[in-house]
Amino acid sequence: MTTKTINANGNADEVTMADRLAVLRDKREAALASGGPEGLKRHRESGRLPVRERIDLLVDPGTWFEIGALALPELRRDKPIPGDAVVTGFGLLDGRRIGVIGIDSSVVAGTTAPISMRKQGRLIEHAQRHGFPLVLLCDADGGRMPDVSGWRFSSLPLDFTTFLKPPPGAPRIPRAAAVLGPSYGDSALHASTAHFVVMVRSGSIALSGPSVVEPAIGEKVTDTELGGPAAATEAGNVHLVVETEADALDAIAAFLSYLPQNSTQRPPLAPPLPPARDPGELETIVPLGARSGYDMRDVFACLADEASILPWGDGWGPSLLCALARIEGRPVGLIGNQPIARAGALDPAALAKERAFVELCDTFGLPLVFLQDVPGLMIGTQAERGGILHGYEAVVSAIAEATVPKIGVVLRKAYGGGHFAMGGRPTEPDFLYAWPSAELGFMAPETGIRTIHRRRLQRVLDEQGQAAHDALVAELTAEWVSESEPWEAAAHLSLDDVIEPGRTRDVVAASITIALGGLA
Repeated sequence: MTTKTINANGNADEVTMADRLAVLRDKREAALASGGPEGLKRHRESGRLPVRERIDLLVDPGTWFEIGALALPELRRDKPIPGDAVVTGFGLLDGRRIGVIGIDSSVVAGTTAPISMRKQGRLIEHAQRHGFPLVLLCDADGGRMPDVSGWRFSSLPLDFTTFLKPPPGAPRIPRAAAVLGPSYGDSALHASTAHFVVMVRSGSIALSGPSVVEPAIGEKVTDTELGGPAAATEAGNVHLVVETEADALDAIAAFLSYLPQNSTQRPPLAPPLPPARDPGELETIVPLGARSGYDMRDVFACLADEASILPWGDGWGPSLLCALARIEGRPVGLIGNQPIARAGALDPAALAKERAFVELCDTFGLPLVFLQDVPGLMIGTQAERGGILHGYEAVVSAIAEATVPKIGVVLRKAYGGGHFAMGGRPTEPDFLYAWPSAELGFMAPETGIRTIHRRRLQRVLDEQGQAAHDALVAELTAEWVSESEPWEAAAHLSLDDVIEPGRTRDVVAASITIALGGLA
């Protein structure tokens, strides 16, 4: 088939489909060029992979389906900006559909402009409308000037009812982000929407980069100081830090393997595996003394299927551990106090992390397993100024409102508001158990007797001396401890049972199955 066009001389030229295909192929080749030889060379020299190589590492071979490749910026420059510095499309990950937004920082530092934002919005719309996960590969230096300056900024195609979350009434989809370089502006915004953010050690993430911070507020700061791994994990902006980009993309694949495609589906089951450590070791892993330290990760290893534990936010609120794992092949969320960090007490950061993790698991149907060894909530001026009251109210509300199975086990101590914030009876767990070593109560014995019996103790000290005072302390402590032991709690059905530590995995697995209505 042929048609005629008018050339520059006003004469008619015949144009064939082969000619049109040649134009298409030229444009497609240009679109795949990214930053060109020089831009890609600089990008590789910085230790980063080109965006399409990242995508090849992420998706199953031969499944990539790109859209928007021929996009170009509204404001054209002498230097080409293929795809307007972003790659969008679909692929399979472990046989399941995902959507991918990959920032191409080999050209104009991956900066954002209206067309690139429109491309991203289209991909997000597809993922949310059709109900599959969204993966965000973040590596951008913020907004592009002059493309987003002046009136153009207020006209950006950014719909906050869809860009950051699903439309009202729509299912929730999992979002996972990899911070693979300096990630500012909308890359940081993307990461803030993600249920899981993994960062390479050389990456950084912040609202604005150092090039904006210094002229704006006079603070001279490096990428690492501003938003590197230490700063990002402490702020809760990143849930896991890894060494390489391949590690980061593997972590995203692992994260998504625990979750359904969207909130209307059930989490995927895996073949059951034995735990990495013998559950019988729990009798010795956790010492009897309430002040003795141990690593809650060792407890996780006795409960979860081997090689199934994915830490979530270890550097954020480190007195509380959260992890995705499997028990008998079923994805679960593990939440446990960490005695070797602030004795496991819950501070504002730990409460914020717990709330976010509870909401993640509840959204996507993962049962919650609470492992309690908590001395209480952090108190004092720093905790109050950090918002401990609001954090506590938010987390107990989130636990109480969660509709997934909730199983609690008190290992050693569960005092005060910390007990409730770890799935205690007022938050309506499906089952609540304790080990024989458990202590429950309003506060620890040593604090309680000195608070409640302060005047009596002072009077005995003044009138009868130190020996009488110490004897009374010992007597009151023994009474307090006796009241705190799990036997009366079980007798009054505050606990469903007192169990041997070595049976914890089996009891938790059976309880989850029952709470799910007997589904295997």
